[in-house]
Amino acid sequence: MNEFIKAVIMGIVEGLTEFLPVSSTGHMILTGRLLEFEGDMADTFKVVIQLGAVMAVLVLYWRRFVGFLNITPTALRRPGINIIHVIIAMIPFVITGFTIHGYIKERLFGPTPVLIGLVAGGILMIIADRVRRKVSAETMDKITYKQAFGIGLFQCLAVWPGFSRSGSTISGGMLLGTSQKAAAEFTFIVSVPVMFGASAYDLYKSREFLTTADIPLFLVGLVAAFVVAMIAIVTFLNLIKRLRLSWFAYYRFVLAAVFFVILYL
Repeated sequence: MNEFIKAVIMGIVEGLTEFLPVSSTGHMILTGRLLEFEGDMADTFKVVIQLGAVMAVLVLYWRRFVGFLNITPTALRRPGINIIHVIIAMIPFVITGFTIHGYIKERLFGPTPVLIGLVAGGILMIIADRVRRKVSAETMDKITYKQAFGIGLFQCLAVWPGFSRSGSTISGGMLLGTSQKAAAEFTFIVSVPVMFGASAYDLYKSREFLTTADIPLFLVGLVAAFVVAMIAIVTFLNLIKRLRLSWFAYYRFVLAAVFFVILYL
């Protein structure tokens, strides 16, 4: 298969799954295995196209991010989320990620850990869906600092490939008293600095595998991820009003079973 076709497919998969609670990393690893798109260059490619998904959130929520630049004491006391919510939600993940980054890359970026993560993350989502705590934050702007920090703790589960950042944070938010939609939108906002930082760090670590000859391939994947992520985010926010989180968990179980058969039987 042509490398550019593989780049488009990988970009579409990244854009579709990055903000859904189904694990984009898991999908990318499994898709890369099926397409035989693996190795150091492929790993760097996967990091680069994540930035396309980040750009989609920036475009859709640009007013929010501009508002975060106002960090006066008065602005921080106003109702609604602000930069402090984002920072305290990031802290646990940043500490965890930097502490065990090497171990994760060396031991967990393979099909078997991904399949385990898909199932474990699905179980957490079903638990969050069935506990049905009383909602104290119906919208994202009602999320408290305490809830933001708790969501950040749940986000740490996403360091395990296949667990899903969105699945972890949405589940955590629901268990802490936010609505499903509020947790999803807050996940999108927090994902931007988290993903940008993680991608920048990974690119720095993988800089020796970056060559000018690969730029066209990377751009194709990045653009595909950006366009598809824009569509996926809007669609997901509409779906999440009608679909319970459990449905995404069932999809994860089916996906894990299918790939187990393909890869091991």
